[in-house]
Amino acid sequence: MSPQPGPSPEQRRAVAESFGVDAGRYDRTRLAYPEALIARITATAPGPDVLDVGCGTGIASRQLRAAGRTVLGVEPDPRMAAFARATGIDVEVSTFESWDPAARSFDAVVAATAWHWVDPSAGAAKAAEVLRPGGLLAAFWHTWELPPPLAETFAEVYHRVLPDTPFTIQPSVQGVAMYRPMFTQAAAGIRATGAFTEPEEWTFSWEHTYTTATWLDQLPTSGSLTRVPQDRLTEILASVGTAIDHLGGTFTMPYTTVAITALRHVQQPPPASL
Repeated sequence: MSPQPGPSPEQRRAVAESFGVDAGRYDRTRLAYPEALIARITATAPGPDVLDVGCGTGIASRQLRAAGRTVLGVEPDPRMAAFARATGIDVEVSTFESWDPAARSFDAVVAATAWHWVDPSAGAAKAAEVLRPGGLLAAFWHTWELPPPLAETFAEVYHRVLPDTPFTIQPSVQGVAMYRPMFTQAAAGIRATGAFTEPEEWTFSWEHTYTTATWLDQLPTSGSLTRVPQDRLTEILASVGTAIDHLGGTFTMPYTTVAITALRHVQQPPPASL
Protein backbone atom coordinates (compact mmCIF):
# COMPACT_ATOMS: atom_id res chain seq x y z
CA MET A 1 0.00 0.00 0.00
CA SER A 2 1.10 3.56 -0.58
CA PRO A 3 1.08 6.19 2.15
CA GLN A 4 -2.08 8.08 2.99
CA PRO A 5 -2.10 11.43 4.81
CA GLY A 6 -1.58 9.73 8.20
CA PRO A 7 2.22 9.29 8.38
CA SER A 8 4.24 12.16 9.81
CA PRO A 9 7.08 13.71 7.77
CA GLU A 10 9.56 11.81 9.92
CA GLN A 11 7.76 8.51 9.31
CA ARG A 12 7.61 9.23 5.60
CA ARG A 13 11.33 9.94 5.46
CA ALA A 14 12.15 6.73 7.36
CA VAL A 15 10.05 4.69 4.94
CA ALA A 16 11.51 6.47 1.90
CA GLU A 17 14.96 5.37 3.00
CA SER A 18 13.93 1.76 3.76
CA PHE A 19 13.22 0.34 0.30
CA GLY A 20 16.80 -0.81 -0.18
CA VAL A 21 16.33 -3.55 2.41
CA ASP A 22 15.83 -5.87 -0.59
CA ALA A 23 16.67 -3.88 -3.70
CA GLY A 24 16.75 -6.96 -5.90
CA ARG A 25 13.22 -7.97 -4.94
CA TYR A 26 12.03 -4.41 -5.47
CA ASP A 27 13.46 -4.25 -8.97
CA ARG A 28 12.24 -7.74 -9.86
CA THR A 29 8.65 -7.28 -8.73
CA ARG A 30 7.80 -3.62 -9.27
CA LEU A 31 6.00 -2.98 -12.56
CA ALA A 32 7.39 -0.82 -15.34
CA TYR A 33 5.58 2.29 -16.55
CA PRO A 34 3.37 2.39 -19.65
CA GLU A 35 5.35 2.94 -22.82
CA ALA A 36 2.75 5.54 -23.81
CA LEU A 37 3.76 7.58 -20.74
CA ILE A 38 7.46 7.28 -21.56
CA ALA A 39 6.74 8.33 -25.15
CA ARG A 40 4.74 11.35 -24.03
CA ILE A 41 7.49 12.46 -21.66
CA THR A 42 10.11 12.23 -24.41
CA ALA A 43 7.85 14.02 -26.89
CA THR A 44 7.02 16.85 -24.47
CA ALA A 45 10.44 17.57 -22.96
CA PRO A 46 12.45 20.02 -25.10
CA GLY A 47 15.63 17.94 -25.01
CA PRO A 48 17.21 14.64 -23.93
CA ASP A 49 18.54 15.37 -20.43
CA VAL A 50 16.41 13.87 -17.64
CA LEU A 51 16.72 14.03 -13.87
CA ASP A 52 14.98 11.08 -12.16
CA VAL A 53 14.05 12.03 -8.59
CA GLY A 54 13.92 9.09 -6.19
CA CYS A 55 15.05 6.81 -8.99
CA GLY A 56 15.17 3.72 -6.77
CA THR A 57 16.63 0.76 -8.63
CA GLY A 58 16.26 2.61 -11.93
CA ILE A 59 13.07 1.12 -13.36
CA ALA A 60 11.84 4.33 -15.01
CA SER A 61 15.41 5.49 -15.63
CA ARG A 62 16.12 2.44 -17.76
CA GLN A 63 12.91 2.94 -19.73
CA LEU A 64 13.86 6.55 -20.42
CA ARG A 65 17.40 5.54 -21.35
CA ALA A 66 15.99 2.97 -23.79
CA ALA A 67 13.96 5.82 -25.32
CA GLY A 68 17.18 7.69 -26.05
CA ARG A 69 17.31 9.97 -23.00
CA THR A 70 20.38 10.77 -20.91
CA VAL A 71 19.37 10.10 -17.30
CA LEU A 72 20.81 11.15 -13.95
CA GLY A 73 19.18 9.68 -10.86
CA VAL A 74 18.95 11.16 -7.37
CA GLU A 75 18.19 8.56 -4.69
CA PRO A 76 18.33 8.82 -0.87
CA ASP A 77 18.91 5.09 -0.25
CA PRO A 78 22.50 4.08 -1.11
CA ARG A 79 21.48 0.43 -1.55
CA MET A 80 18.91 1.32 -4.20
CA ALA A 81 21.40 3.69 -5.83
CA ALA A 82 24.03 0.93 -5.99
CA PHE A 83 21.55 -1.38 -7.72
CA ALA A 84 20.67 1.30 -10.28
CA ARG A 85 24.36 2.00 -10.93
CA ALA A 86 24.94 -1.69 -11.59
CA THR A 87 22.40 -1.43 -14.43
CA GLY A 88 24.28 1.49 -15.97
CA ILE A 89 22.36 4.43 -14.49
CA ASP A 90 24.35 7.36 -13.13
CA VAL A 91 23.03 8.05 -9.60
CA GLU A 92 23.87 10.54 -6.87
CA VAL A 93 22.88 9.67 -3.29
CA SER A 94 20.83 12.44 -1.69
CA THR A 95 17.36 13.56 -0.87
CA PHE A 96 16.09 15.78 -3.65
CA GLU A 97 15.53 18.72 -1.31
CA SER A 98 19.20 18.73 -0.20
CA TRP A 99 20.74 17.62 -3.50
CA ASP A 100 23.33 19.98 -5.02
CA PRO A 101 22.72 20.42 -8.77
CA ALA A 102 26.15 22.06 -9.15
CA ALA A 103 24.86 24.45 -11.83
CA ARG A 104 23.56 21.59 -13.97
CA SER A 105 20.22 21.87 -15.77
CA PHE A 106 17.80 19.40 -17.38
CA ASP A 107 15.06 19.16 -19.96
CA ALA A 108 12.83 17.02 -17.73
CA VAL A 109 12.52 16.25 -14.04
CA VAL A 110 10.57 13.06 -13.40
CA ALA A 111 9.59 11.17 -10.26
CA ALA A 112 8.28 7.61 -10.66
CA THR A 113 6.24 6.62 -7.60
CA ALA A 114 8.52 8.84 -5.52
CA TRP A 115 7.20 12.41 -5.39
CA HIS A 116 5.10 11.66 -2.27
CA TRP A 117 8.39 11.18 -0.40
CA VAL A 118 9.49 14.69 -1.43
CA ASP A 119 8.25 17.87 0.21
CA PRO A 120 5.86 19.08 -2.51
CA SER A 121 6.74 22.76 -2.15
CA ALA A 122 10.51 22.39 -1.78
CA GLY A 123 10.56 19.70 -4.47
CA ALA A 124 8.71 21.85 -7.00
CA ALA A 125 10.99 24.79 -6.24
CA LYS A 126 14.10 22.63 -6.73
CA ALA A 127 12.66 21.29 -10.01
CA ALA A 128 12.07 24.86 -11.20
CA GLU A 129 15.67 25.68 -10.31
CA VAL A 130 17.18 22.90 -12.43
CA LEU A 131 14.79 22.84 -15.40
CA ARG A 132 15.64 24.64 -18.58
CA PRO A 133 13.01 26.99 -20.06
CA GLY A 134 10.12 24.89 -21.38
CA GLY A 135 11.35 21.88 -19.40
CA LEU A 136 8.92 19.24 -18.15
CA LEU A 137 8.15 18.28 -14.55
CA ALA A 138 6.33 14.93 -14.41
CA ALA A 139 5.51 13.11 -11.17
CA PHE A 140 3.68 9.84 -11.77
CA TRP A 141 2.23 6.90 -9.89
CA HIS A 142 0.54 3.57 -10.52
CA THR A 143 -2.94 3.46 -8.98
CA TRP A 144 -4.83 0.18 -8.74
CA GLU A 145 -8.07 -1.44 -7.64
CA LEU A 146 -7.88 -4.73 -5.78
CA PRO A 147 -10.81 -7.15 -6.15
CA PRO A 148 -13.19 -6.41 -3.23
CA PRO A 149 -12.50 -9.68 -1.35
CA LEU A 150 -8.76 -8.98 -1.42
CA ALA A 151 -9.20 -5.33 -0.45
CA GLU A 152 -11.31 -6.35 2.54
CA THR A 153 -8.80 -9.03 3.57
CA PHE A 154 -5.93 -6.57 3.27
CA ALA A 155 -7.68 -4.04 5.49
CA GLU A 156 -8.60 -6.68 8.07
CA VAL A 157 -5.10 -8.12 8.20
CA TYR A 158 -3.43 -4.71 8.57
CA HIS A 159 -5.85 -3.72 11.34
CA ARG A 160 -5.24 -6.99 13.18
CA VAL A 161 -1.49 -7.43 12.71
CA LEU A 162 -0.41 -3.78 12.54
CA PRO A 163 -2.96 -1.90 14.67
CA ASP A 164 -0.64 1.10 15.09
CA THR A 165 0.33 1.52 11.44
CA PRO A 166 -0.03 5.08 10.15
CA PHE A 167 -0.83 3.69 6.69
CA THR A 168 -4.60 3.67 6.53
CA ILE A 169 -6.37 1.16 4.30
CA GLN A 170 -9.96 1.68 3.23
CA PRO A 171 -11.44 -1.03 0.96
CA SER A 172 -14.01 1.46 -0.33
CA VAL A 173 -11.32 3.94 -1.45
CA GLN A 174 -9.06 2.58 -4.17
CA GLY A 175 -7.53 3.51 -7.49
CA VAL A 176 -7.27 7.17 -8.44
CA ALA A 177 -9.46 8.19 -5.48
CA MET A 178 -6.94 6.72 -3.02
CA TYR A 179 -4.13 8.78 -4.55
CA ARG A 180 -6.13 11.94 -5.14
CA PRO A 181 -4.74 13.74 -2.03
CA MET A 182 -1.21 13.17 -3.37
CA PHE A 183 -2.12 14.51 -6.80
CA THR A 184 -3.76 17.57 -5.28
CA GLN A 185 -0.75 18.22 -3.06
CA ALA A 186 1.69 17.79 -5.93
CA ALA A 187 -0.24 20.21 -8.14
CA ALA A 188 -0.50 22.76 -5.32
CA GLY A 189 3.26 22.65 -4.78
CA ILE A 190 3.86 23.24 -8.48
CA ARG A 191 1.43 26.17 -8.62
CA ALA A 192 2.97 27.78 -5.55
CA THR A 193 6.33 28.26 -7.28
CA GLY A 194 4.86 30.53 -9.95
CA ALA A 195 7.44 29.00 -12.27
CA PHE A 196 5.26 26.52 -14.16
CA THR A 197 2.28 26.33 -16.44
CA GLU A 198 -0.97 25.09 -14.89
CA PRO A 199 -0.49 21.43 -13.91
CA GLU A 200 -2.06 18.80 -16.16
CA GLU A 201 -3.06 15.24 -15.38
CA TRP A 202 -2.13 12.48 -17.81
CA THR A 203 -3.74 9.06 -17.36
CA PHE A 204 -2.94 5.64 -18.82
CA SER A 205 -5.14 2.61 -18.10
CA TRP A 206 -3.92 -1.00 -18.30
CA GLU A 207 -4.12 -4.37 -16.50
CA HIS A 208 -1.74 -6.88 -14.96
CA THR A 209 -2.47 -10.45 -13.84
CA TYR A 210 -0.96 -11.81 -10.64
CA THR A 211 -0.69 -15.28 -9.21
CA THR A 212 -0.56 -15.86 -5.47
CA ALA A 213 3.22 -16.25 -5.72
CA THR A 214 3.87 -13.11 -7.77
CA TRP A 215 1.66 -10.93 -5.57
CA LEU A 216 3.26 -12.19 -2.37
CA ASP A 217 6.72 -11.75 -3.90
CA GLN A 218 6.17 -8.03 -4.39
CA LEU A 219 4.11 -7.30 -1.27
CA PRO A 220 7.12 -6.93 1.10
CA THR A 221 8.40 -4.06 -1.08
CA SER A 222 5.40 -1.95 -0.07
CA GLY A 223 6.39 1.09 1.98
CA SER A 224 4.03 0.02 4.73
CA LEU A 225 5.85 -3.31 5.14
CA THR A 226 9.56 -2.66 4.56
CA ARG A 227 10.21 -2.21 8.29
CA VAL A 228 7.69 -4.72 9.70
CA PRO A 229 9.17 -7.51 11.90
CA GLN A 230 9.46 -10.83 10.09
CA ASP A 231 6.87 -12.65 12.25
CA ARG A 232 4.22 -10.04 11.49
CA LEU A 233 5.14 -9.95 7.81
CA THR A 234 4.81 -13.75 7.64
CA GLU A 235 1.34 -13.53 9.16
CA ILE A 236 0.28 -10.87 6.66
CA LEU A 237 1.60 -12.84 3.68
CA ALA A 238 -0.12 -16.03 4.84
CA SER A 239 -3.50 -14.33 5.23
CA VAL A 240 -3.30 -12.48 1.92
CA GLY A 241 -2.08 -15.61 0.13
CA THR A 242 -5.02 -17.62 1.45
CA ALA A 243 -7.42 -14.96 0.17
CA ILE A 244 -5.88 -15.09 -3.32
CA ASP A 245 -6.00 -18.89 -3.30
CA HIS A 246 -9.72 -18.69 -2.53
CA LEU A 247 -10.09 -16.65 -5.74
CA GLY A 248 -8.47 -19.47 -7.70
CA GLY A 249 -4.85 -18.47 -7.17
CA THR A 250 -4.87 -15.60 -9.66
CA PHE A 251 -6.46 -12.20 -10.19
CA THR A 252 -6.27 -9.37 -12.70
CA MET A 253 -5.57 -5.90 -11.36
CA PRO A 254 -6.84 -2.81 -13.21
CA TYR A 255 -4.19 -0.08 -13.11
CA THR A 256 -4.29 3.60 -13.97
CA THR A 257 -0.92 5.33 -14.15
CA VAL A 258 -1.41 9.03 -13.41
CA ALA A 259 1.14 11.76 -14.11
CA ILE A 260 0.94 15.29 -12.71
CA THR A 261 2.83 17.44 -15.20
CA ALA A 262 3.74 21.06 -15.89
CA LEU A 263 6.16 23.00 -18.08
CA ARG A 264 8.75 25.45 -16.79
CA HIS A 265 7.85 28.92 -17.98
CA VAL A 266 10.08 30.07 -20.81
CA GLN A 267 10.13 33.43 -19.09
CA GLN A 268 9.12 34.21 -15.55
CA PRO A 269 5.63 35.75 -15.53
CA PRO A 270 5.39 39.30 -14.14
CA PRO A 271 4.37 39.54 -10.48
CA ALA A 272 0.67 39.79 -9.83
CA SER A 273 -0.67 43.30 -9.29
CA LEU A 274 -1.36 44.20 -5.69
